[in-house]
Amino acid sequence: MTVFDVPAAALIKAIAADLRKQGIEQPEWTAFVKTGQHRERAPDSPDWFFERLASVLYRIYKQGPLGTESLRTYYGGKKRRGVRRPVFRKASGKIIRVCLQQLEKQGLIKKSKKGRVITGKGQAYLNRQAKQAGAFSKQLGKEKAARKEEKPEEKTAEEKNVEAALKKQEKEVKDKERAKEDEKKKDKKKEDKKREEKAEN
Repeated sequence: MTVFDVPAAALIKAIAADLRKQGIEQPEWTAFVKTGQHRERAPDSPDWFFERLASVLYRIYKQGPLGTESLRTYYGGKKRRGVRRPVFRKASGKIIRVCLQQLEKQGLIKKSKKGRVITGKGQAYLNRQAKQAGAFSKQLGKEKAARKEEKPEEKTAEEKNVEAALKKQEKEVKDKERAKEDEKKKDKKKEDKKREEKAEN
């Protein structure tokens, strides 16, 4: 089974989980940074950085050699501007550069004259992950088919835990947004007071 025989989404998730196990450090700023100007807020998933790492590796394997700017264009999107027409904006270059540096450290990609290309180690790694992801997806398909025959499909404990984690993340994001709004209001009040004091003097 090759890389192209497995759905891209399943393969990227498998690679992301494996890269996380390898001990790659996730930068602290990934907890609150947006992935580009076109995004309205930071990603909800706590593992989004590893998913982006895996996606960049897959993209270089499929379309390499690639540079930072071409990857920025690929991960970019339309920025909403209210009643005006949306405009295209590239993705964050900092995130992509960090991803490329991390993948280079692991020896999965290397620099060339036209951009980054996959290494022999990277190709072997992707093929290995593709086999594992393919076997896992087949097993899941068999289990789902067996469940449908036995009884109506119910949410497993793992799925419930994932839903709970997602709700918790959404709450944390909302709390952060509220905290930012409160800070802005406080800063505005301080500025208003300073203006009033200057006007009185």
